[in-house]
Amino acid sequence: MATDLQWKGYAVEDTKEWESFKLIDFKPKPQGDYDVDIKIEFCGVCGSDVHTVTGGWGQPRLPVIPGHEIAGVAVRVGPKVTTVKVGDRVGVGAQVRACHECKLCDADNEQYCPKHIFTYNSVYPECGTVSTGGYSSAIRAHEHFVFPIPDGLKLEDAAPMLCGGLTVFSPLVRNGAGPGKRVGIVGIGGLGHFGLQFAKALGCEEVVAFSHSSRKKEDALKLGATTFVATAEPGFEKPLHASLDLIVVMYRERRRGIPLKELLSTIVPGGKFVMVALPENVVPSVAKDLIGLGVFFGGSLLGSKKEVLQMLQVASEKGVKPWIEVMPMKDAGKAVRAVKDGRVRYRHVLKQDIVQ
Repeated sequence: MATDLQWKGYAVEDTKEWESFKLIDFKPKPQGDYDVDIKIEFCGVCGSDVHTVTGGWGQPRLPVIPGHEIAGVAVRVGPKVTTVKVGDRVGVGAQVRACHECKLCDADNEQYCPKHIFTYNSVYPECGTVSTGGYSSAIRAHEHFVFPIPDGLKLEDAAPMLCGGLTVFSPLVRNGAGPGKRVGIVGIGGLGHFGLQFAKALGCEEVVAFSHSSRKKEDALKLGATTFVATAEPGFEKPLHASLDLIVVMYRERRRGIPLKELLSTIVPGGKFVMVALPENVVPSVAKDLIGLGVFFGGSLLGSKKEVLQMLQVASEKGVKPWIEVMPMKDAGKAVRAVKDGRVRYRHVLKQDIVQ
């Protein structure tokens, strides 16, 4: 089965023509003792893919095959792999390797390991191979970053959880979201629609959805919000003054900017304001507001394997399910354009169409 794998993927070869994906052959990194080869069935389309192929986060290594919300079936396992067997339904998120030796890895913070390898557009230092993502036929990853998919989740639903879902689940659980807590979710998009569902599933007392206009109010309430706030309305923050324990910002506002001062004022002293979306522009200084309000300001990257497994279990047990539109993988250009234009409700998922 594994010997029949073809290594092909849809690649962008020029950031000026980022909607033009070309099917190319590629060579994966050499097989390692702890590596798992996965035949890809679905791959979610993430905002990170758009920022990468457009050059918004800097010039990528070209050609680039994006995609880090991967679900499929394990077809080969290395001789030292103990957590995955051939035939398992598995997924891969935005990271495929860490050193597994440093204090960060030992503390379930492997996503912050200084020797991390991202799923695509990273370089394996020992061989010079550039990592390739899930808009492809197959992927090779270290077993630590290969996650079993519970039987209660469809592969196409699990795929976007492995980056989009984890990116919001981790800061929620790390910052105490749960019974008795009042949580704000800023931005009702691909990330935010997960944030509302997971905050509800974790048992938060109140889940406040913040969005620029009322256009997504009905969706937000269906997804688990108990309160909806349109931030375009002057004074939106006043009824919520010093009432929220945690706010997680899940959108990259390019046109109007994030109303940071107003949002910060809704948090209780000692509460936390966490950003998981990475804007292409500069975040304004908020030091004075943080001191005056006694609020902590921070960020969060991905999540640990421990958190992935917890997230998938919560999703399976609590019925958390992404709102998706499945498209053939050859339509990757259309999918990334829709994400860039903000026309997706709320995740695109690409279905494998590369003939093996």
